[in-house]
Amino acid sequence: MIKNSTAFVGLDLGDKRSNVFMLDQGGELIEETRIPTTEPAFRRKFASLPPCRVAMEAGTHSRWASRLLEQLGHEVLVANPRRLRLIYESSRKTDEADAEHLARLARLDPQLLSPIRHRGPEAQAHLTVIRSRDSLVRARTLLINHVRGSVKSSGARLLACSADSFHHRVEPSIPAELQPALLPIVQTIASLTAQIHAYNRQVEQLCQEQYPETQGLRAVGGVGPIVSLAYVLTLDDPDRFRKSREVAPALGLVPKRDQSGSRDPQLRITKTGDSYLRRLLVGSAQYILGPFGPDCDLRRWGLKLAERGGKNAKKRAVVAVARKLAILLHRLWVTGDIYDPFYHSHPDQTSLTETNLLVRQPEAVCA
Repeated sequence: MIKNSTAFVGLDLGDKRSNVFMLDQGGELIEETRIPTTEPAFRRKFASLPPCRVAMEAGTHSRWASRLLEQLGHEVLVANPRRLRLIYESSRKTDEADAEHLARLARLDPQLLSPIRHRGPEAQAHLTVIRSRDSLVRARTLLINHVRGSVKSSGARLLACSADSFHHRVEPSIPAELQPALLPIVQTIASLTAQIHAYNRQVEQLCQEQYPETQGLRAVGGVGPIVSLAYVLTLDDPDRFRKSREVAPALGLVPKRDQSGSRDPQLRITKTGDSYLRRLLVGSAQYILGPFGPDCDLRRWGLKLAERGGKNAKKRAVVAVARKLAILLHRLWVTGDIYDPFYHSHPDQTSLTETNLLVRQPEAVCA
């Protein structure tokens, strides 16, 4: 961190051009300009400047821009756009005004920007592997639904089968009049399935060779290579959370609060943070509570929560299990403890809490 910045710069990143607003230490305007949103233009502009504190919002270009400016010797603050109500709720919102607000907030107190930290280039590349696989899975699901819907509308039905075996099993069941239109789609589904399997092998290789910490997380039922690797790559550094319980709010798995006096309504979860990882954790929670979920303390706790009644009891139980799962995985990652699915079923344990998680020390297992 640069303690004695000579200037404070607000940088509003646009897709083609970016606005630069620069203040001196007294808060007086030094320069206001626009530059192309390209690496050579940024290098020309900021290479000749003395060390500055530069504030920008997280977005498409913030990753490479922040890395470049740090290499040039500047202190870079990447603001969390969800927290910048001063900008988004302004009645006179312009790119120039956004850059000015960022500069003045950086000069006043960097914590007002709720700064975030981008992961490294290698971790980002590995996370792109998982997200690319997810894009293919979504595309395949869309095509499978299209084929099934088209056949159903003609009065026929396709066999129930898994997505992986869909292209093998349904082709004979497609009506002859629909085959010219649907067989190319089935061939595309087969190609997507092959590519998804290739990504699966790549993810497994990454887990074994570069991220061995994922092996301990996969001991939890419902957590496989995709979930464990996405968890490790998304959080990046487990030590940035002082307590494991801080992970749940960071992933948007805690309820919103709108408390005023005696009024404290029950609201939905915040859904802040990484939506992809949150979706994966919710999927794991659904598996844990589903008919094929392995018996464990976490499953028993979630099922009791779902039995409380109400039309949303099952949904709330799924989210609650996902929240507890996020905390548990962080605890396993930080401590290296071995997962014990029935830790709280032992005679000396009485309750399942978020701070006393389902883990036991390796020494106890060896004993």
